[in-house]
Amino acid sequence: MKKTPIFLALLLFVFSLLSACGISSSSNADSDKSGDSKSGESNGTIDLTWYYPVNVGGEITKVIDGYAEEFNKEGIEVNGKKVTVKPVYSGNYDESMTKVQTAVKNKKSPDMAVLLSVDLFQLKDSIIPLDDMIAKDPEAKKMMDDFFPGFMLNSQAEGKTWSVPFQRSTVLLYYNKDMFKEAGLDPEKAPVNWDEVVDYGKKLSTDGKWGIELPATISGYWIYQALALQAGEGNLMSDDGKEVYFNSDAAKEALHYWVDLSKKHKVMPEGVLDWNTVPADFIEGKTAMMLSTTGNLTNVKNNADFEFGVAYLPENERAATPTGGGNFYIFKDISEERQLASMEFIKWIADSERAAQWSIDTGYIATRQSSYETTALKEYTDSFPQALTAKQQLENAHKEISVYEQGKIIKILSDAIQAAIDGADVDETLEKAQKDAEALLKPYK
Repeated sequence: MKKTPIFLALLLFVFSLLSACGISSSSNADSDKSGDSKSGESNGTIDLTWYYPVNVGGEITKVIDGYAEEFNKEGIEVNGKKVTVKPVYSGNYDESMTKVQTAVKNKKSPDMAVLLSVDLFQLKDSIIPLDDMIAKDPEAKKMMDDFFPGFMLNSQAEGKTWSVPFQRSTVLLYYNKDMFKEAGLDPEKAPVNWDEVVDYGKKLSTDGKWGIELPATISGYWIYQALALQAGEGNLMSDDGKEVYFNSDAAKEALHYWVDLSKKHKVMPEGVLDWNTVPADFIEGKTAMMLSTTGNLTNVKNNADFEFGVAYLPENERAATPTGGGNFYIFKDISEERQLASMEFIKWIADSERAAQWSIDTGYIATRQSSYETTALKEYTDSFPQALTAKQQLENAHKEISVYEQGKIIKILSDAIQAAIDGADVDETLEKAQKDAEALLKPYK
């Protein structure tokens, strides 16, 4: 059949319509497969995706969004391409870890993520060691050398560096100075050992108010690790992440002490106390003391209507605290160019001045030693000296528990702690926890 000009024109119109819809475009199909985080490479930018562990909304997202906006205006380049970053708010640490693992499994990993420093052994097959990148970049090396050594304990394993400290913390003792005065205690002297905690607690536990509270949910295992470290030498795990010591004498002594605070000494409410309820109780004046993260410092400062102090953790056989919090990881399943771009952003956000402001805004410890020489942090700590306690306590810092099968092992330990608080035999509970953990770790030995 002879094709008329009208027919040809109609055919061209239909073809152009299909092309505009993307039906016949192979480039669009390819871009869908690559995921949103890679879409910027075609237009001369490197658009990085950053998973950050917080639920959408709230003050912290405003801070993070502000950093992203500021960085994107900087015009930092890698291989002649402008680098931008987009935060993805991925829920709490556990939820973020699940989302990252799912993304990696589906070959759509983020470029970088802030996850718990202790997640290293779970992430090791999905992330890159940073040593080669650091060795080739004097600015990166300077940054790494400036971090507090205590924060590097959970960043390194097998002779390699796997992550960069970001929002880091220790456990602190918070105390209500007004309640101390009312009980006839010196408001400038916190208890310095376990026995004094009990003595102070008895004087402070009156009229429906408690002497002290320790949270046992979410990161309650971290509070328990602090007690176990104080109870004797060693830690709850080996450095290679293949062994745990939940049934050691120190581990048992620590849990007996925790249980005795409520059941024997009556200075703490009975039952499992929630991680988020404890700081709320402290702010509301329901407890005179609490053990909690450095990360709650700004929360207490902004919301408590009384004078409060923070102090080193009371010691037993020794003074000790585990470090805690989140680190930056860079993922393996992205191009080398994107890995380099991710390090550029990490260097930028870990700048001494920004680390100082981050500490002021959140209560986390500024991870770089030079941050404490900045004007902003000097002025802040002069006016609010409580902000220095956690940094000073780093002299007693130990590695936070980090093992293979981290999530399952922590659940075993957390369940044991809560069972003992609810009345189970301490020694038997920890012996069972040890046996269950050893079974999980056996394949890694």
